[in-house]
Amino acid sequence: MNINEKTIRETLLKGERVTLECKRAKAEVPKSVWATYSAFANTIGGLILLGVNEDIQEKDIKKRYQIVGVDEPMKIITDFWNTLNSDKVNENILVDSDVEVVNLDGVQIVCIHVPQADWRAKPIYLNGNVYKGTYRRNNEGDYHCTEAQVKAMIRDSNADGNDSILIEYYGMDDIDPDSLRQYRTEFRQENSTHVWNRVDDKTFLRNLGGYTEDRQTGREGLTLAGLMMFGKGLAIRDRFSNFRMDYLDMSHLVGDERYHDRLTYDGLWENNLYQFFRIVSPKVQFDLPRPFKLEKGGKRNDDTPQHEAVREAFTNAIIHCDLMMDAGILRIEKHDDRLCFRNPGLLKLPVETIYRGGNSKARNPKIQNMLRMIGFGENVGSGFPKIIAAWKETNWGEPQLLNKLDVDEVELILPVPSPKSSNVGLPNELSIELPERLSIRLSKELSKGLSETAATIFKMIYADNYMTRGDIAKKVGVSVTAVQKHVNKLKSIRLLDREGSASHGHWIIIEN
Repeated sequence: MNINEKTIRETLLKGERVTLECKRAKAEVPKSVWATYSAFANTIGGLILLGVNEDIQEKDIKKRYQIVGVDEPMKIITDFWNTLNSDKVNENILVDSDVEVVNLDGVQIVCIHVPQADWRAKPIYLNGNVYKGTYRRNNEGDYHCTEAQVKAMIRDSNADGNDSILIEYYGMDDIDPDSLRQYRTEFRQENSTHVWNRVDDKTFLRNLGGYTEDRQTGREGLTLAGLMMFGKGLAIRDRFSNFRMDYLDMSHLVGDERYHDRLTYDGLWENNLYQFFRIVSPKVQFDLPRPFKLEKGGKRNDDTPQHEAVREAFTNAIIHCDLMMDAGILRIEKHDDRLCFRNPGLLKLPVETIYRGGNSKARNPKIQNMLRMIGFGENVGSGFPKIIAAWKETNWGEPQLLNKLDVDEVELILPVPSPKSSNVGLPNELSIELPERLSIRLSKELSKGLSETAATIFKMIYADNYMTRGDIAKKVGVSVTAVQKHVNKLKSIRLLDREGSASHGHWIIIEN
């Protein structure tokens, strides 16, 4: 960081206390500097100014800071370095250029830039006591970390990630067979010649990193990744009752509705990460504009960079989850004007590094690989730049990546077109091009008396076979009962079928 008069004045005018600490000092280093050093290093970094007095009660930011200077700047700097390199702190993360003397208003102040510590070095703590000497920063100042926060930092410092640990007493009996079967089908479609397609389920999971064996003790079982991705819901809740998955659709609300679609722990689905991703992903993408183009051979291509970006955002929320955090919630929200992806656990890398791309440090690299093997997610740090690039192509607004220090949560907000001001997000069913054989069949049924509304519903389902009856009703402008009547007709003439429950299943287009 280039510390000069301009930098200091700009920092004081912003007055962002989460990254700024001012202390009155004359000829010695204030004892409270060390708590601030730990706090800045463990949060997002910051600037300590010795010789600047802050009046916290002053509301006018231009009057809050008084530059009073220090009497012996070189003595203060020498004492600071001596203490920093002693056993006062567990690690010195500064370089020479991080500590400077700057002339300001005719006096000298000592400026100490503390960067955010590398994830492998955290926690930075004092007096040799990691649980009593670790601090974090918020807008109120420095505060002692809780034991849970310290443990989270220690987990994050593991170069192998968090999800490869052995979950004792959990084995193949705790795997949901339908989830693993569905995943293996997707894996086979994406990797048709892969040798893993020929092995049994246990070996397949071991190869993926979902099952492991401790060679020293002989103990074996599911890893955190294996249990959370493919486990039975009851097994997951028994072992990780602190963690939840939640999807809320709060778009297109009518009257006093709080939401019109929700996926949470209701016993109707196996609440593992794979099923959550599989069920929610189509729902959260539904209102995005689609081109409805056909490739050669009649294969539909209705994907866009924005759809890819949404899947990337969803994938990132999963692979960066701190699955062992107390009261952690992986929460996806759909609003009229935005999509929100929230995951427990703060960013491991500085925000500017994530925006720049080229570096990826997932908390759950095994889960990241599981999703990558079926075509979701990047593993070279290009995921977030892809999201930014996709949104730049639209006029929907700029994505926001929020590191929410007060609740130990990351939130990504993607603005989307609001149906209240524009219909750009609503699919135009009449523009959907069906394959020739389906188009001919539909035309014949229309000539036999099939209603135009039923034909429109069929096209909508062809475009998105995870639409619920409620979604269809809102789009078409009829009741759910009327939708069911048209669906029954489409089933009776063998154009449509259904697999799974009303809430969590999907439609099947009968093409032959």
